[in-house]
Amino acid sequence: MKLSIVVPCYNEEEVLPETSRRLIELLDDLVARGKVGDDSHVVFVDDGSRDKTWSMIEDLSRQQRRIRGLKLSRNRGHQNALLCGLMNAEGDALISADADLQDDLGAIEQMVDAHAKGSDVVYGVRKRRDTDTFFKRFTAEGYYWLLAKFKVQVVFNHADYRLLSRRAIEALREFGEVNIFLRGIVPQLGFPSSIVYYDRAERFAGESKYPLRKMLSFAWQGITSFSSVPLRFITTMGVTISMGSFGLALWALFVRLFTEEAVPGWASVTVPIYLLGGIQLLCIGILGEYLAKIYMETKRRPAFFLEKRAGFGDAETR
Repeated sequence: MKLSIVVPCYNEEEVLPETSRRLIELLDDLVARGKVGDDSHVVFVDDGSRDKTWSMIEDLSRQQRRIRGLKLSRNRGHQNALLCGLMNAEGDALISADADLQDDLGAIEQMVDAHAKGSDVVYGVRKRRDTDTFFKRFTAEGYYWLLAKFKVQVVFNHADYRLLSRRAIEALREFGEVNIFLRGIVPQLGFPSSIVYYDRAERFAGESKYPLRKMLSFAWQGITSFSSVPLRFITTMGVTISMGSFGLALWALFVRLFTEEAVPGWASVTVPIYLLGGIQLLCIGILGEYLAKIYMETKRRPAFFLEKRAGFGDAETR
């Protein structure tokens, strides 16, 4: 079996030498023990880095026969860079991993073994979150819980560390979505799958490329790309508020017609106005998010453009 390991990179010059060394050693060991074919390799995908990441990938591809590289024309984000690697790698099975060495590379052999037993998809799932801060652990686990409540099918504590067979890759190719959320798309493939548990380490070098702002954006992407629950919530909330408003109107009418306690006041006017106005703005905002996604999908814009290739044995792409 030819194995391709796809590694998206964005400004990873500090960690790239160590990452490539460990991955080459891993592949050499798997080849020596007959687990994978000798033509197995690593595909680094440069997501429009601003440092020396691409020049290092080119140098590595010339020095090491197991290293190949793809360079996007500009930064397109982790999910699009990963998709580019998956669509262009040539392996019989493809494993996606991050460049920061936080994912335990030892789990790759377990993934290969699970694939040999018939799994088209093998998910790498974290055993625990001891290395995370309390805030990161709380928000991450809360996010998976929220996705489950919104009926989004994802694997708990699974990021993008996974093995996909060639059959799964070709099925993935049929998805023409612009708003890419692979953690939600892959479970929809429906092929036989299994789980490999691993411990996540500290980042080897450099800084995280996913600050809080990007994590929140990614979380919202996952919810609005796969769930219609927010839209249904709007309907439920609208019905509830309407019933409450109608009841309040009946009560006000009763007080006015059958009692002497009716006192004109600003609260009875301003509170409903602000309450209903705020709810309307919230609903319009959520509807606008879905309309924006429809707008982007109808454009059918390419998810990425390749600027260069390295180590593939063909001419340089521009």
